Amino acid sequence: VLPLEPIHEGSRIHFGGALAPFDIAIMVLLVGAVHIAVCWEENYGGTEGGATMGITEVFRSAADAIRSDRRLWMLGCIVACFEGSMFAFVFNWTPALEDKETPPPLGLIFSAFMMACMCGSCISTIAGKHCDAHFKLTMVCLAGVAAFFAIVFATAQHQIRSSFVGFLVFECLVGAYFPSVGVLKSEVVPENVRSTVYNIYRVPLNAVVVCLLLTNLSLLRCYGLCASLLMVAFIASSVLSQQRIAEVGTKTL
Repeated sequence: VLPLEPIHEGSRIHFGGALAPFDIAIMVLLVGAVHIAVCWEENYGGTEGGATMGITEVFRSAADAIRSDRRLWMLGCIVACFEGSMFAFVFNWTPALEDKETPPPLGLIFSAFMMACMCGSCISTIAGKHCDAHFKLTMVCLAGVAAFFAIVFATAQHQIRSSFVGFLVFECLVGAYFPSVGVLKSEVVPENVRSTVYNIYRVPLNAVVVCLLLTNLSLLRCYGLCASLLMVAFIASSVLSQQRIAEVGTKTL
């Protein structure tokens, strides 16, 4: 780790120490912001017939769409349960890897998580040539249940390496989840209320996260609850997949 030192003699601005990665991240983000401002064009979307809807009308249309289409209910359930378990994992992975004798290298561990997430995204892209998004999402949820059951067992036995492997597997599944659920959202959610429906999905998701944080559950109970949430997501994904198969069969006939 670089020592914390002033950028020049007598300066109040320091660089290095434990905050050096965050300082570098600021510079990288500034470069990205300039690139986006110069090279990207804004997509403002469009409305049918050129008409503009007010906020109340948009929310009413989104509520009507969710109420009339069971697929939107199932998709919202998947989003809330899977991403709720993901955020619960984010808040609780550090205690499971703590060791009194050897402090864990948290930076390297987090980097490994991000690499596993990227690998999962690449695997999802490759698998997309052989199976559809519904099947991928169902398998991701089922594998997530198995991963958290393994994490619960490893945490109970205080097997840090096994817990770490389980976390890597789940991060890989997270990487595969987002491309798959993105495809489903594009198929199921109507274009004219898409952003509003996505925001509505955040309400139960945030409720799940807040409840997990306020209840102050033990690690084992938290990971067990994550497994339960993923089981609910698996059931909802299976129902959504079966409904799609039925619709395809009806159109074929």
